[in-house]
Amino acid sequence: MASPTRDDSLWLRRFHPQPDAKVRLICFPHAGGSASFFFPMSEEMSSGIEVMAVQYPGRQDRRIEPPVESVQGLAREIFTVLTRWTDMPLALFGHSMGASVAFEVARLLEQEAGILPAALFASGRNAPSQHRSNEIHQLDDDGIVAELQRLSGTDSRILGDLELLRFALPAIRGDYRAAETYRYVPGPLLRCPIVGLGGDSDIRVTVDDVAGWADHTSGTFELQVFPGGHFYLGDQKAAVVNTVSDFLISARHPGS
Repeated sequence: MASPTRDDSLWLRRFHPQPDAKVRLICFPHAGGSASFFFPMSEEMSSGIEVMAVQYPGRQDRRIEPPVESVQGLAREIFTVLTRWTDMPLALFGHSMGASVAFEVARLLEQEAGILPAALFASGRNAPSQHRSNEIHQLDDDGIVAELQRLSGTDSRILGDLELLRFALPAIRGDYRAAETYRYVPGPLLRCPIVGLGGDSDIRVTVDDVAGWADHTSGTFELQVFPGGHFYLGDQKAAVVNTVSDFLISARHPGS
């Protein structure tokens, strides 16, 4: 078992420790999201899989820290922490902006640490080579709030609390800036399998956009589509958990 450090406790949240786990699933939140977004997934996950969620700076207990500046910079910091948690196979699950961060972490694991992830689960995000920016980070505060309401990705209690929202908006804007200014730098394909996941009525990311992740691995690719919009994960929690656990517990991944 890995020995956590102070930096680890800042970056990684382990809601339900699994001492007998065979795979560790690292979860990366969306723009404006926090580690707690993945609490329900952690609660429902198979006992053979330990879920750990990344907490980005600039929110909740890290709110006094500067917000995210770039996807690659964020990935580099998380990679440094994760190299201390390689006592079992690592799988990565990223939603929306988190999929881009998880992809860059997977590249670092493979290219710099020689660690082959068990899988990369890319959810609700167009492939890295398919750049798209809606310039949401350049909107005024009302515009960003309207986008959050449109996607239903932030707790409605926060959207209705102006004081809470005032504290959250700098981190949300920073996340959107990092996500929308992210540029894929061509390089070796990942060798780990990629599973693309998306909602069939997502207004921002189409099924074809998610299918584009197939171009970023020399390993296997699977596409899983669920009913729902950009945050299909909420209503489809059980189905998503089953998809992830079935894949990781099967003999298809490198950590088997």
